[in-house]
Amino acid sequence: MRRRDFLKVIAGSAAAWPLAARAQKAARMARIGYLTLHPPGAEEAALTDGLRDLGWTEGQNITIDRRICSGDMGCLEKSAAELAALKVDVIVAVATSGVQAVRNATTSIPIVMAATGDPIGQGFVASLARPGGHITGTSFDAGPEITTKQLQLILDVVPKASRIAVLWNPAAPFIRTYWTYAQEAAPALHVSLQSEEATESKDFERAFDNMVRDHSDALFVLSLMSSNRATLAQLAADRKIPALYGHNLYTEAGGLMSYGPSVYDLIRGAASYVDKILKGAKPADLPVQQPVKFELIINLKTAKALGLAIPPQLLDRADELIE
Repeated sequence: MRRRDFLKVIAGSAAAWPLAARAQKAARMARIGYLTLHPPGAEEAALTDGLRDLGWTEGQNITIDRRICSGDMGCLEKSAAELAALKVDVIVAVATSGVQAVRNATTSIPIVMAATGDPIGQGFVASLARPGGHITGTSFDAGPEITTKQLQLILDVVPKASRIAVLWNPAAPFIRTYWTYAQEAAPALHVSLQSEEATESKDFERAFDNMVRDHSDALFVLSLMSSNRATLAQLAADRKIPALYGHNLYTEAGGLMSYGPSVYDLIRGAASYVDKILKGAKPADLPVQQPVKFELIINLKTAKALGLAIPPQLLDRADELIE
C-alpha cells in the first residue's frame, strides 16, 4: 500500500472512532428489577457477580432497580407493583414469597426465580423441563434424601438425641412436603419427631416453650423463615437447644449448624437466565435449575456456648467453620 493510501485509511478509521463510541454510549441499557424479603447481603452480590461474569456490568450496560424488604412481608406486594410499573426488562425475585408477589403484579414481564421452593406446587411453572408462561429460574427443592442427611447430622452432633422438634410452616406446600419426608426418615434413624407449627413470628415463643417443656433434645428448623433467622438463633441459644437449619443465612446469624443448597449458588445461577432472556430467550423455554451444590456450615462459637464438641470427622466435612 502506498504511503498516501495508508494515511487515508488511518484518517478514515480515526474519524469513525468517535462515531462508534457515541453509538455505544447511546445504546439502551437493559433494566433489571430485583426483589427480596431478605436484608442486604451476600445474595445480592451473588446476582451481580454472576451477571458480571456474563458480560453485564451495572452502570455500563445494565441498571438494577432494587427492592429489599428486610423481613417486611407488607413491603413485597408494594415493591413488586413498583417494579412492574417501571416496565423493567426482567425481574429477579428471591424465594417463594418474592416470586408470588411479582407474579401478582405482572403477567407480561419475564420473572426469574432465585432459590424458590416448590415452583410446580406453587403454580409458578407447568414443569421443571418446560416451565411455560413467563416464569423460570432456580429452585431450592432438593428431594427427600436431603432430609435424611439433615436429621443424621443432628445425630452426629447430639448422638443421644431421641426426640427432635421440627419447626415448620404448614401454610407452605413446599415445607409440608419436606415435613412428610422427615416423618418418613425418622423411624430408620430411631428418633421421634415433635411437630411445632409456626406460620408467623409470634408463634416462635410458644413453639420453643413447648420444646423445653417436652424435653426436646434438638431442633430441626424445616421452615424457610430466613427473614427471622436472628430471632430463631437467639431463641435456640436462650433455651440451650442444638439446632440445624436449611441454609447458611441461619448460621451466619448465630445458628449452630446448617446443611442445604447453596443460596449464593442458586442466586448466582439466576444470572444466566437474565442473560438468556435479555438476549431474546423466552422463559417458557428455559428449564428450571435444581440445586447442585450443598453446603455444611458449623458455627463453632455457638457450639462452644452450648457445650457441644463437634466430631472431628464433621469438622473435616464442613464447607465453612464460623469462629
